[in-house]
This record gives sequence, structure tokens and C-alpha cells, in this order.
Amino acid sequence: MTELVSLAIPAVKKLQPKRFGDDRGWFSETFRSNWFASLGLDFIQENHSLSVQKGTLRGLHFQTGPSTQTKLVRCVAGKLLDVVVDIRHGSPTFGHYIAEELSAENGLQLLVPHGFAHGFLSLTDDCEILYKVDRHYDRQRDKGMAYNDPDIAIQWPDNIWPDDGPILSDKDKSTPHLCDLPKYFSYDPNNPDGAICHDLNVGVSS
Repeated sequence: MTELVSLAIPAVKKLQPKRFGDDRGWFSETFRSNWFASLGLDFIQENHSLSVQKGTLRGLHFQTGPSTQTKLVRCVAGKLLDVVVDIRHGSPTFGHYIAEELSAENGLQLLVPHGFAHGFLSLTDDCEILYKVDRHYDRQRDKGMAYNDPDIAIQWPDNIWPDDGPILSDKDKSTPHLCDLPKYFSYDPNNPDGAICHDLNVGVSS
């Protein structure tokens, strides 16, 4: 079994599927449902995203209420910096973040639970990411927060992007700071790896 390893924020976990190689290349089991059974996770959708130009930043994103998502993220081409932020009110790590470099070469995967905002920066051209989710996409509950929130102070490698800043979607250029977000999630002391999700359907993403 591939081991799930807790990071500095214990609810966020990484896994490193084993690779079995010879002179032809290698083979790896990148996913098995029983790896996540003890966490009660059932992934039902997989998304595939291409960022053509390095310095492309997507995030920070999350879904709310009954549509909140746990994500299992891996890079299948190029290299990216994957970032998750704890937005569970009352959490001992509220506003803290985890950043991990994921690449096609290292094969590392990141498990992003409910109650966290997620984003990534492409560190190479033609960077591709795959991520499984346990809820379907819900446009009305699709939300975002600012990648450059000074209270979070994510240390993005800004030498990667153009002089005028990262390559962003119009949506990601206008997302609020964490302090201006409604209380979408609360920390659950009975389930420190999860979150209490409040169905505050405030606003609709475009």
C-alpha cells in the first residue's frame, strides 16, 4: 500500500506511489480506491488541465456547502508549485498554507481536503495537471480567494512569471482576501482532517 503522509498541516497529505523500473522505463500504480477507504473518500470525477506558458497561476479555488471537494492532485507533464490554504475558521492552522513541488518526474501527489483553498503555478511551459474530486463541479458554489493575500503571504517563485505578474484568468484577478470571505468552513475538533461546511451560497462565479 502507498502510505499517506501528513504534512505541516496534518489534514493535508502527500503520497508517493512506487515506481518499478527497468531499462525500458517504469510502471506505477498511481491510484487505488482502497488507499483512501479509511478516510471515507470516493473520487467520482477527474479533471485535466494544461497551462501552455510557465508563470500561469490558477487559484486559489474551492467549492462550498454540499459541493465542497476533496482533491487528489498530480502533475503529469512539466512541473508546478501546488499550494493549499486552510480556510477553516477555528482551525489551529487557519490561514496557514502548504506548498509542494509536483512534477511528472517526481510523481508526488497531494491530497487536499474539504475546507481548503487550492491553487497552482506552472513552473514550466506545457504543464499538465490531473486531479480527482469527490464532488462534481458546481458553478454556483465555485469560489476563489486572492493568491497574493498579504495575511497569508504565500512565497510564490515570482522569477517564473512575467514582470507584470502571473498569468491569471479574469476571475482570479478579482477574488477577495481571506478576511473578506464569508465563514464557509469551520474546524471540526471531532474530525481534525475534515471541516464543517456552511451552505452560504453568496454570489455566483463567472
